[in-house]
Amino acid sequence: MRPGLKLLLSTTILWAASPAFAQHAPTALSEAATVHPEKWPIAGSQGLVDPATEKFVSDLMATMTLEEKVGQMIQADIGAMKPEELRQYPLGSVLAGGSSPPLGAPDRSPQMPWVETARAFRKVAMEPRGKHQPIPLIFGIDAVHGNSNVIGATIFPHNVGLGAMHDPALMRRIGKATAEETAATGPDWAFGPTLTVPQDERWGRAYEGYSEDPAVVRAYAGEMVRGLQGEPGTKNRIQQGYVAASAKHFLGDGGTAGGVDQGDAQIGEDELIAIHAQGYVPAIQAGTLTVMASFSSWNGVKMHGNKSLLTDVLKDRMGFQGFVVGDWNGHGQVPGCTTTDCAATFNAGLDMAMAPDGWKGLFESTVAHVKDGTIPMARIDDAVRRILRVKAKLGLFDPARPFEGKAGVLGNTEHRAVAREAVAKSLVLLKNQGVLPVKASANVLVAGPGADSIAQQTGGWTLSWQGDGNDNSMFPNGQSIFSGIAEAVKAGGGTATLSPDGSFTAKPDVAIVVFGEQPYAEMRGDIATLEFQAGDKQALALLKKLKAAGVPTVSVFLSGRPLWVNPEINASDAFVAAWLPGSEGAGVADVIIGDKAGKPRRDFGGTLSFSWPKTAGQFTLNKGQPGYDPLFALGYGLSYAKPETVAILGEEPGFDASSLNTSVYFAKGVTPKPFSFATESNITRAPIDGPQTQEGAQQLNWTGGPATLSIGGGAPINLSRETNGDLSLQLIYRLDRAAAGPVTLTMGEGKGFDATSLFTGETGKWRTVKVLLKCYQQNGTDVNAVGAPLVVKASAPLSFSLADVRIVSDPANSICPGTK
Repeated sequence: MRPGLKLLLSTTILWAASPAFAQHAPTALSEAATVHPEKWPIAGSQGLVDPATEKFVSDLMATMTLEEKVGQMIQADIGAMKPEELRQYPLGSVLAGGSSPPLGAPDRSPQMPWVETARAFRKVAMEPRGKHQPIPLIFGIDAVHGNSNVIGATIFPHNVGLGAMHDPALMRRIGKATAEETAATGPDWAFGPTLTVPQDERWGRAYEGYSEDPAVVRAYAGEMVRGLQGEPGTKNRIQQGYVAASAKHFLGDGGTAGGVDQGDAQIGEDELIAIHAQGYVPAIQAGTLTVMASFSSWNGVKMHGNKSLLTDVLKDRMGFQGFVVGDWNGHGQVPGCTTTDCAATFNAGLDMAMAPDGWKGLFESTVAHVKDGTIPMARIDDAVRRILRVKAKLGLFDPARPFEGKAGVLGNTEHRAVAREAVAKSLVLLKNQGVLPVKASANVLVAGPGADSIAQQTGGWTLSWQGDGNDNSMFPNGQSIFSGIAEAVKAGGGTATLSPDGSFTAKPDVAIVVFGEQPYAEMRGDIATLEFQAGDKQALALLKKLKAAGVPTVSVFLSGRPLWVNPEINASDAFVAAWLPGSEGAGVADVIIGDKAGKPRRDFGGTLSFSWPKTAGQFTLNKGQPGYDPLFALGYGLSYAKPETVAILGEEPGFDASSLNTSVYFAKGVTPKPFSFATESNITRAPIDGPQTQEGAQQLNWTGGPATLSIGGGAPINLSRETNGDLSLQLIYRLDRAAAGPVTLTMGEGKGFDATSLFTGETGKWRTVKVLLKCYQQNGTDVNAVGAPLVVKASAPLSFSLADVRIVSDPANSICPGTK
């Protein structure tokens, strides 16, 4: 347990609530996963239970059929369900997943297609049926840093940056703006706040956490819930522009061994309480209407099937009276379950299963399980009562929706000002050798790939799951960092020139280089080393080029976590951790650009909410843990008022992660470790220039007769998580000679599928093809143990040049060869 956490627990003022009633099948737990509810804090939901609401719910339930009750417990994705199907399957909820588009529109859509989608589903749901009044849907969406699914919305900094502000009051304002922009587009439920406490920065979702310090998460949790939902007991929430919150992911998602997404938190119960449960106490006390279960496990027990934690702790001990929702097909990971059949998850205490594409099968199997007694009727009634209670408290039974479709809400001046303030407050100054603030009267060169990229500064969970494929035109109410700098410099009489590669004709007074991580979410964002751009130091080369030219240089680093950037810090005169600041790039300029005389217009106030690593291998670098030795400690942050000299840093990363690579199989002309080519004698290989780099590809020639080429090596890799997440194998190649016979594409020992069509047709042009991993699985590949990620078998002459092979996330543009 960390120093101070015992005090944090013992001094909390908590009150008890009546235990939630539920009947469940017993669950066998290992000793390490045994829970002692009496150890856990008591919270008690505020404002959820009152006599009038409970009578309303009881009267309604008395007239509902079993099928209607079970329907309330199932949530479908709008990309896998048509509104008219609600007539046969009376589901209680729909969601729009990270890349699910509104009906009849692209996933990157403005306000009204989303509004029309919500109305289409609601219209069918509210048709008269049965002996009771219609029961409204609750429509959920991942509004995790603003309503970031919608073109024109205000995009706030990701949580990793918000944690650096240490400003709970501003969090409430951010929550309120997010709620209004969500309600204005149709959904009435935001899947946030994320209360994870990341302990290993290799995790691709680390940026969704406010801090490694549970005290920061605790300070923010209740304020964000109040911003989204209003104060406990608020009436007619949706009519006032509030939405339901969902505290997530319960529990321990930030503490998995190795930082593995959806992995196992192998920690003791005391640590689980002291670190990972702290945000849920104030969230429950603030009246959060829902809690989302985690994909992860605790000491081998999947949270979606953990009765001890979902029921005995969360509901009974902590007094949570809203409903527990699952994550994307998370119930399917419970032993003995599938995505379409899982009595165990409901018996464990899950009230609503997120079954995006398996909703129909899950509905039917759950009805059957109730009829045969596998799921007690008391458990169904408890879940449905909780769901209807939340819908009533949210105001969904009132058809009025004054915010829905309202103009002037998305990206309005007030919301953008809140976001800009958050950006300015989140910046952390790591180094400054007198170059900051930049004079607004100066000749400023603005360089780097992130300088004029709103996509890079907004990161993942922005307009799509992974946040890729977004150009600046998709942010009509946003401003890039370069644009903000240019605006500030122009006001002071200076000039700002955009030059991504850092080239210039007249030597500038100063260069501001904006670089960092490309957008990602979980899986793609999971990394094996904390070294930034390991083996491909493009940003460092740019910084060194400017340094060699005698240009003072400011680095603005965009990232979802602290990374090992010692060489980049050494090559910079000033270094600013800007995190993932969102759509308001001017917030960066507010701090780093001074007035025309070089006086600060605003000082730095952000301090690290995550410890900064001294080596690339300091994965679990958390204050209070044994061996804590960071480069910059938790709470570090320089300012103009309190400067400090940073010495030259060591440039040996201290960790080589090449052998841990599981997702990049061929790039820039070589197979990165631990992979290698294996070819039969009648296949020749020769280096050639790739689409972007010299000798960045290899030409492969089948000279005659059947032959097989493969890329493999090392121990078999587990791609089951990537398969479940709809990831794909991407090939970038050029057909040089069309296949003269059948071509088969496979992985490992699978039988593969006919890929002849991919190796015929036009020659001489580079192509990109993405094949869903599920297609390999359906064709016999054991995705739990893949020995060779790429196997190409050709029966006759064929020639193509290969430039890149890797795992990517782009289900909308992926294929399944041989299927229609």
